[in-house]
Amino acid sequence: MTFDLCPLTLILNRMKPIRIFRHVACEGPGYLATFLDRAGIPWELVAVDAGEAIPGALSDVSGLVFMGGPMSVNDPLPWIGAELALIRRASEADVPVLGHCLGGQLIAKALGGAVGPNAVREIGWHPVERLPDTDAWLEGLPATFTAFHWHGETFSLPAGAVPLLRSAHCENQAFAIGNTLALQCHVEMTAPMVREWAALYRDELDDPSPAVQDAGEMLAAIENRVAGQQAAADRLYRRWLRPITD
Repeated sequence: MTFDLCPLTLILNRMKPIRIFRHVACEGPGYLATFLDRAGIPWELVAVDAGEAIPGALSDVSGLVFMGGPMSVNDPLPWIGAELALIRRASEADVPVLGHCLGGQLIAKALGGAVGPNAVREIGWHPVERLPDTDAWLEGLPATFTAFHWHGETFSLPAGAVPLLRSAHCENQAFAIGNTLALQCHVEMTAPMVREWAALYRDELDDPSPAVQDAGEMLAAIENRVAGQQAAADRLYRRWLRPITD
């Protein structure tokens, strides 16, 4: 006996993969990979940190994701120009693009915004606030939720971008433009990733402030904090995937 596959299963079986660009080994897709696996959405990793080339094609992917990294989008690294050009081409072709922290800054710069120093370094768990008239992207999210941050730079908004989130320490935490979503915060974090970063980058936590948590504060109630952020990430990722899955 045979059974017909449901329409969603048929769509997912035909779906081209999401291509995820990783810029440093410890800043991989994290919870995003879990979300995509759980939804049955194929994805592939481009390990830029391991010297893998930037694929220029868009015809073989459903969307592009750019992860974080300690470098600046203004650094003279050979792959940055290739990624900026790819983001511009994807935006023009309405291919969904998603960026986390450095990835969000890459999107901003590619689409005409500027990236430079934030007023303060923002590190640890800090609330982000929804801006008005953001239901098209943030429907179902609370007015504020706690997100993880680790950045010293920030982006300005490209022309035509819709601002979505802000925090007390960084005015531009997220924007959308077409099928593109740029995030300054790290909604992809898992508890092991937070622990790893707190150890690897511990020298950045030596001078705590209202915007910078020390390791003890960052790791307190870590499972609850991660679970709360992942609930928000579910809604953000699901909305970003809508052009692909609907």
